[in-house]
Amino acid sequence: MLRRLQLVGKPADQPEEVHPQRAQDPLRALARRACEGEADAIRELVMELGGPILRTVRKVLGGGHPDAEDVAQEAILGLLSSLQSFRGDCTVLHFAHQVALRRALHARRHFKTREKVGDQVLDAEGHAAAGEAPLEAAISRERRRIVRSLLDELPEATAEALALHFMLGYTVEEIAAMLDVSPNTVWSRLKLGKRSLKRELDSNGQLIELLGGRRS
Repeated sequence: MLRRLQLVGKPADQPEEVHPQRAQDPLRALARRACEGEADAIRELVMELGGPILRTVRKVLGGGHPDAEDVAQEAILGLLSSLQSFRGDCTVLHFAHQVALRRALHARRHFKTREKVGDQVLDAEGHAAAGEAPLEAAISRERRRIVRSLLDELPEATAEALALHFMLGYTVEEIAAMLDVSPNTVWSRLKLGKRSLKRELDSNGQLIELLGGRRS
């Protein structure tokens, strides 16, 4: 259970032990002020985190999802309401990504994204990167579609770990701090997720055909 930010100082003769994540977090002081209800701090925090939150939501839902911005706004509100329970074991940015990810996963399940938008990806995520051949772009899109589809089927804890690691690029140690679990627990969840992902990739005819075309 997450606890409120602990900001009470120690007596002068007892040096404070600073958590490494807290010492390196440039947004922690701003989050504290926002938690205390300072309007300027709330606006600045939203400006700082709005973009990363929207990008996280789009990675999970797909760039062309019509509800991406609405889900991102819900995530921002959820983040602000959760600040009182944030204890600072990870950075504020990590915490924001976690909140956004959970909102996006919930949206996928609630709105049944696959039926609603199918494979449609409308923003830059769906286009070939600079120098990327059309075939490579198609393979990347299909892999992303498979991962997103898999997120709907996996247990919530496994889907969350899989998305944090493969979509957002967090390390096992960072995920463990964000979720307040042991690294071994994260490894176990990732192992289950990777096993399911491999089965999906191995059984996907369209991806196999694309990969075959690349090899020929």
